[in-house]
Amino acid sequence: MSLPPRTGSSSHEPRAGAFVLVLALLCASCGATLMKLPAGPGAPAADVADAIADATAACRGVSTMSAEIGVSGSVGGRRLRGRLLVGLAPPASARIEAVAPAGAPVFILVASSQDATVLLPRDDRVLEHGPAAPVLEAVAGVPLDPVDLKAALTGCAQAPDSADGRSFGNDWRVVPDGPTELYLHRDRIGRWHVAAVIHRGEGGRDDWRAEYRVVQEGLPRSIRFAGGQRFDLILTLSQVSLNEPLGPDVFRVRIPPTAEPITLDELRHARPGVRED
Repeated sequence: MSLPPRTGSSSHEPRAGAFVLVLALLCASCGATLMKLPAGPGAPAADVADAIADATAACRGVSTMSAEIGVSGSVGGRRLRGRLLVGLAPPASARIEAVAPAGAPVFILVASSQDATVLLPRDDRVLEHGPAAPVLEAVAGVPLDPVDLKAALTGCAQAPDSADGRSFGNDWRVVPDGPTELYLHRDRIGRWHVAAVIHRGEGGRDDWRAEYRVVQEGLPRSIRFAGGQRFDLILTLSQVSLNEPLGPDVFRVRIPPTAEPITLDELRHARPGVRED
């Protein structure tokens, strides 16, 4: 799937309250009970490295990825649904385009490592060279840079510490992975999967989780991002294409000469991920 740059224009003022993310499928499980995860100190586990290798066998083979993603749920207490086109490529490139029912996209975000630019074609506003994770959080509610986004969408580990892994009975292993914790679960046929990832914030105040309930050929097809009152989103992946070439033009956005700057704070208040109109 290619993601060609598209542009358009509208008014210069961002319509705050007319924004919020974009999914083609109603969320039956938003607000549902979170996955019950093991708690406590656990016990040392000698098989953690093998469990990680099994659980991440498919995602470790992913270099580039493009997908259509339906998103529904809430951000900051505001209900939303919509559709995104996402492209990811190594070492740390991402493109996210929020598709509108007709006309220009709601937003186009391109990021390389920690540098992100987001264009609001309908409002002719642009934020150039902002910090990637805060920019993505501003438009979509979830604080991820391109590397973290790829790990989240593929259900993959980044730097797991198998030596500190813990066992909770026969079917659960918990493994530290940088600022996150991986929860590995063994299914009925003995295969390990990444069931959830807990993202730890400073002092535990901004913890959030990704839950993986639907997995196909070792890769997630339905993901829940839950961060308390801040966000609760269901992502449904379709039209997934793996390891197909994504050229550098995919990760560029053509900025109209008429586009006026928008600040990160304005983006946070506008929340251009999903239009409610």
